[in-house]
Amino acid sequence: MEDGGELCFPLHMNTSCRRPSSSWPEGVLVHVLLYSVSVLTVALNLLVIISISHFRQLHSPTNILLLSLAVSDLLVGLLLMPGEVLRKWSCWFLGDLLCSLYNYVSFIVTSTSVGDMVLISVDRYVAVCDPLRYGSRVTEGRVKVCVCACWLFSVFYSSLLVKDELLRPDRFNSCLGECLIVIGYVAGVVDLVVTFVVPITVILVLYTRVFVVAVAQARAMRCHVTAVTLQLHVSVSSRRSELKAARTLGVLVLVFLSCFCPYYGVALAGEQLLNSSSGFFVLFLFYFNSCLNPLVYALFYPWFRKAATLILNLQILQPGSCQAHVL
Repeated sequence: MEDGGELCFPLHMNTSCRRPSSSWPEGVLVHVLLYSVSVLTVALNLLVIISISHFRQLHSPTNILLLSLAVSDLLVGLLLMPGEVLRKWSCWFLGDLLCSLYNYVSFIVTSTSVGDMVLISVDRYVAVCDPLRYGSRVTEGRVKVCVCACWLFSVFYSSLLVKDELLRPDRFNSCLGECLIVIGYVAGVVDLVVTFVVPITVILVLYTRVFVVAVAQARAMRCHVTAVTLQLHVSVSSRRSELKAARTLGVLVLVFLSCFCPYYGVALAGEQLLNSSSGFFVLFLFYFNSCLNPLVYALFYPWFRKAATLILNLQILQPGSCQAHVL
């Protein structure tokens, strides 16, 4: 048991953990900040889910992937962020079994989110690099199968990581009111490769190829039109397209790396550091990516702003609103 602070369960003096010690202003500030991020994550992803589900014009293969990503990110804000605050900044009152299930769900949701981002990168790669066959190769049916396979793989993969904890929920907790995330070194390395190294490699390779092709197409269009007329106008327009593509690519990769790299660095250092205060913040940063995903993947699209306006104005309650033009 840790020194300082009140017991989590006063009636169990011998087995109760002690509450995390912190000053009253600090504790209030931390809880308000973290729960605000959780609410914002839920709200942003809920807007994406309602937009894509309600408006028929948005029913496309790409948006199905965005919908799956938004669902996983919604679960992060709804379940994982509050659970992490309860786990680290308070006492875990939900029991050992729910602690194990919480850890299990956290692996499922986060690995699914990573898988969705890989699928999105594949979708955009085919759309840019093979546009003529995109419609025949990427259909709604195939995308739905891929999304279901991603979720099923995450469930199976996560069960392998936490199977020992699920069979014996109390094996890692030393006292009542504690909920630890314990990953062995070998399992941590495997998880690093499966959910970080491989996805990052795929995303970087595909988006680099997309960027190169997009720049080449912009330059080809500029040269073609220059031979006719409007040389200055097309040159400026193409240049802006190149800069926009580079900026979007940089934001996507930078946000992903910034949120994921610290967590995996701490995870490899061992479970003791992962369950420390620094481990809490890198894990919350890991989850914070779910708050940024709607901004990175959806707010860049004009249709999202139009759909969000209709939703917030409650115009989706009107008859026939699903047929509204948002593109």
